[in-house]
Amino acid sequence: MDAVLKVLAVELVDKIYRKVRSEARKNFFSLSRNVGIGADGSPTSYVDKVAEDVAVRFLKRKKARVNLLSEEVGLIDVGGEYTFVLDPVDGTRNAYRGIPFYAVSLAVGRCCVGDVEFGVVKNIPTGDVFRAERGQGAFFNNQRICVCEVPSQELLSSIMLGRRGDSSAEVLSKKEFVRSFGSASLEMCMVAAGGLDFYYVGREFMRVVDIAAATLIVREAGGFVKTVSGEDLDMGFNLDERTSVVAACSNELIQELLSGRKH
Repeated sequence: MDAVLKVLAVELVDKIYRKVRSEARKNFFSLSRNVGIGADGSPTSYVDKVAEDVAVRFLKRKKARVNLLSEEVGLIDVGGEYTFVLDPVDGTRNAYRGIPFYAVSLAVGRCCVGDVEFGVVKNIPTGDVFRAERGQGAFFNNQRICVCEVPSQELLSSIMLGRRGDSSAEVLSKKEFVRSFGSASLEMCMVAAGGLDFYYVGREFMRVVDIAAATLIVREAGGFVKTVSGEDLDMGFNLDERTSVVAACSNELIQELLSGRKH
C-alpha cells in the first residue's frame, strides 16, 4: 500500500480526534442531539455527524482517490483502489454520556476485512493510538504490542451483555471477571495489548465499520478473531452485513469458549 495513503489515514484520524474533543468541550450537551438517520438506518447523533463531516470534507479537499465507507453517509465511491472504512465515533453513547472511552476507528483495504492492510484506532479522550500494518506488527503509541502469551488463570474479558447480548454471553459472564466498556474497537485493541484475554459478541450485531481496523490490530498482535461459528472473521465493505465476534489471545481459548457455548 502506498505510504501516502497511510499518512492520509493517520492525518484524517487526527483531524476527527481534534474536532470531537473540541465539540466535547464546547458543546457537550449537544452531542446526543438527533440530527437525522444514517445510511445504516439508525439515528445519527450530532457528535457522529460532526465527526463524519470532517472526513468527507478532508477527503474532498485532498482530492484523494480513495473510497469512504462510514456509518452515516454509507459508501462514497470515487473509483479508488482502496477504501477507508471509518467509524468516526465508536462508542457514541459513551461520548455523549461523558464516559471517557470512545474512539476513531479507520481501516484501509480493498473490499473486505480479510484484505485490510492498515488500521488505526485512536482513543479520543486520552489520545492513545493503536495501529497496525499487515505483516508489520501492532503498536500502541508507537511501541510494539502483543496479546497475552497464555490466558490468565483468572480470565478477564469484555462481553456484550444486555439486550444486545445472548444466552451464551450470560453464561460466560458468570464464569470469570468481566468488563463491558461500550466501544468495540477499543475493547478489541485491549485484547491486542494484553489488557483483556478475550472480547465476545455472541449475536450477529457488529458492522464492518466497528471492527475492521481492530481485527487487523488483534491479528498483527498475535491474536485471533473469529465468529461464534468458529470461522475466521471476514466480511465485505458494506453496512448491511452483521457479524458476531470472538477476539482472543489464543485459538485454544476461542475453541474453549465456543465449546462451552454449545452446552
